[in-house]
Order: sequence, then C-alpha cells, then structure tokens
Amino acid sequence: MKKTILMAVLLLGLTPLSYAEQGDILVRLRGIAIVPDDNSDQVRVAGAGSVQGLNGGTSSRVNVGKAIVPEVDITYMLTKYIGIEAIAGIANHDVELRDNGLSTLVTTLTGGAAGSGLTDGFKIFDTWVLPPTVTLQYHFMPDSKIRPYAGVGVNYTAFLWDDATTQLESVVGGPVHVNTRNGWTWAAQVGVDIDWRDNWYFNIDMKYIDIETEASIFINGGPLAGTNLRVDTNVSPFVVGAGIGYRF
Repeated sequence: MKKTILMAVLLLGLTPLSYAEQGDILVRLRGIAIVPDDNSDQVRVAGAGSVQGLNGGTSSRVNVGKAIVPEVDITYMLTKYIGIEAIAGIANHDVELRDNGLSTLVTTLTGGAAGSGLTDGFKIFDTWVLPPTVTLQYHFMPDSKIRPYAGVGVNYTAFLWDDATTQLESVVGGPVHVNTRNGWTWAAQVGVDIDWRDNWYFNIDMKYIDIETEASIFINGGPLAGTNLRVDTNVSPFVVGAGIGYRF
C-alpha cells in the first residue's frame, strides 16, 4: 500500500503542467492600485484665461487621487506566443485642488470671502472612471512555469457620475454641475504568470495608460451663477496589480 501511494506521488510530481496553447482562454482576478502620474494646467474661467492671468494671484491646479479596486481580465491566445487581453474594472477617484489660486479668484469675483475655503487639498468633486482596455500581448516563454509577457493596445476612458462635493457648493453659494471629457488613448503593459497547480497560476501585471481629459465645473447658483471653470489634466495612471488566474 505504501509503495502504491509513493508511486502515485512520484507520477503526480512528474506530470507536466498544462501551459497556454492556441485557442486557450486565460481569466485573471486581480487587486489593482491605480496611481495617477497627474499633471494639470491651471484652473481657468472658460474663455477668460487662467486664474493667475485674471487676478495676479497664485495658480491653482488639481490632483487626482489614487484608488485600489478589483479587476477582471480575459486573454484569448491566438497562438501560444500571442494573446489579446481585455480588462474590465471601475474605480472612484477624488479630485482635489492644489495651491490657493481658486480661492483668490472666487473671493475676487464675489467681492467677499466666499472663496476663502478653496485652498490646497480641498476636494472639489469625485468621479467614477470606467477604462476598458484591449492589449495585444507577446508571451516570451509559453512553455515555462514562469511566463513573462508584454503588450500594447488601446483604451477608452469614460468618466461616469461626476459629483461635486457639498463643501464646494457651500463655498461657492450654489449648485455645481461637473462634466469630465471621455476619450481614446493608448496603453502599454508588462506582466508575468507563475504556475501554481493544475490550470491555476499567480499573476503580476503593470499597465501605463496615457489618459488626458478636461473637467468643466458649472456653477448654477449663488453669486457666481453662470461661471464655468475648466481645467485640463494629464492623468496618465500606472495600474499595478496582482492576483490569480485560471486557464481554460
């Protein structure tokens, strides 16, 4: 009996793992950190130049916050070396002011202290971001237990449910509507699959997505009713993830 068990263990250990082949489907579930490498222009009044140009004060820009969310992706192997990956995920990001120029602008336009709260770090709105991305991948060592890959592709970023904060509406004295522009861009990735057991494997992946957008902030009431503030920003996040996958 002991010999039979020993032989079974040895045979199991010698059984080759099932690596990806043409026609296989790879499904991965990752936890991802979205880290914007953002750089924005100055907040400006639409058609009137920048904050600094309007009142001689300091500039005011924006920061886009980080997010940690789950993500699902599916890769179809065209050959054992080449695959097409599609990812699905959605994340919520805070947008905050940087520097104090908007405070100076609102105070100047209202002739009072209405904008005094719009200082560095003030959250002006949050947005849900849906960034479907498709990449064409090259898998360098498809017959190895550790299989690195790299890819390039396209991304469409949709900004959903832009929502001004109640604090912003309180400071400007009226309701605020926010609209962030959607758009197409490119993406690049590197990653590695590491076999675990049977068709299961671990995955580590990093993407860079070159996202640029413009946010429009419409003030619909109070002393600034009718004012349209705009800011262009290069969000360009690094998306770093790790998780598990299954090969069908």
